[in-house]
Amino acid sequence: MSFSNWYNRTLNKIWGFVEDRTSMRKWALRPQPEFTFKPSYWTGAFVVNAFLYQVVSGALLLLYYQPSTQSTLTPCGQAVGALSSSPAAWCSTFYIIHSVPMGALLLTTHLYGSYAMIFLMFIHFFRGYYLGVYKAPRELSWMVGTLLMVFTLLMGFTGYLLPYTELSVAATNIGINLAVQLPSLGPFVLPLVTGDGTAQGLLSRMFDAHVLLVPIALGALLYAHIALFESHGIAPPATSDPAQRRRFSEKEDKTAVPFMPHILFYIAKWGLLYTGVLFGIAALWPWQLPTYYGNTAVNAGVAEPDWYFLWLFKLIDFLGVTPLIAIGVTTVLIVFVLFLPFLDRSKRTHPRDRPLFIWLATSLLGFFIVMTVWGGETPGVQILPMGVAETLGPVFLVNGLVTLAFHWRYVRSYRRRLAARSNSFVGIYSSSTGSTPGRPVAEAMPRE
Repeated sequence: MSFSNWYNRTLNKIWGFVEDRTSMRKWALRPQPEFTFKPSYWTGAFVVNAFLYQVVSGALLLLYYQPSTQSTLTPCGQAVGALSSSPAAWCSTFYIIHSVPMGALLLTTHLYGSYAMIFLMFIHFFRGYYLGVYKAPRELSWMVGTLLMVFTLLMGFTGYLLPYTELSVAATNIGINLAVQLPSLGPFVLPLVTGDGTAQGLLSRMFDAHVLLVPIALGALLYAHIALFESHGIAPPATSDPAQRRRFSEKEDKTAVPFMPHILFYIAKWGLLYTGVLFGIAALWPWQLPTYYGNTAVNAGVAEPDWYFLWLFKLIDFLGVTPLIAIGVTTVLIVFVLFLPFLDRSKRTHPRDRPLFIWLATSLLGFFIVMTVWGGETPGVQILPMGVAETLGPVFLVNGLVTLAFHWRYVRSYRRRLAARSNSFVGIYSSSTGSTPGRPVAEAMPRE
């Protein structure tokens, strides 16, 4: 007997005893088919692991952080050659880095963990888009996931201000100026975000949103997302068969791998690997705290948001693009993704059968990558329409040509396979009966 078989049998016996004594089977998540034990099927679980680490590390940072703009005359204000006292928010961040044991590692992993969570979220989103997991019966699950993506980005935005540096304050103000451009909602957003209009009011609102309001919304949406996942199960592999079942039956569930403890251990393994890599990167490249807000002795540089908002930051640099237009483009993109299940009505889920929506997804991905790099390389530099066309035009054009080429190749090969099956069916039928079938051949052929 191999070690793997011995280990699984022993684990099943131990866990069977635990389930029998605790009735744990009643609240464990549903089992999953064996073919899903690949990293590509668990991108959502990776995002959840990243979120859990953010909760734990953020709770530890709360023990030392002070959400106050009041000046303090502690040594941290003089450690960087400051000519005046520094705000308590910045000073407490400085204290975490330089005085709390392992504080620099904790703060850096929390910052890099937010980047990793957003990056993994984008991978999860595009993976689901390309494989058509938003199709029936998972429309509501996709819409809840879209809202999770929006609130995750909001989580990053509200946390950017908390160190209270020159760059973070300036970038937050840019974001607020964009938010107030929302049609009809703009006048309500400004007092909601800035409070009484003072610097302390803004910091307090951002702090409350980052540590309380947005996490509660994320938790509620995550619960709904998992509940819908439990209802439908994991999405089957993408296929060209429009009649494919999109749910696993109860009989199939009984033969699948149970969640406790096998799937739990599988996810925990990847979670530990994620944490180890995160700590390694943070140890090699610790975050350097920029100068505090109000320090006129140091040049703060060009204000720009974190990488996941650089595309929007650069969009405003286009000649003729006002903040209102930029917010309008963002709103259209969110609405498109939110209602994608009702826009793509095809019952086929394989990417080769959805050329238009695959072109849109690939073009959107290319647009985000180009705009993010562009915004980081030339922040604040105005771009003329010709420059926009020369840079972004090839992204959409090349994606369109590549998508059409692959779709045309697929259609040709599909027709050849269809003709081969048709000839094979006729030959078999004729040799066995001596006559041509009275019904159309394609009617009896298996679905692709």
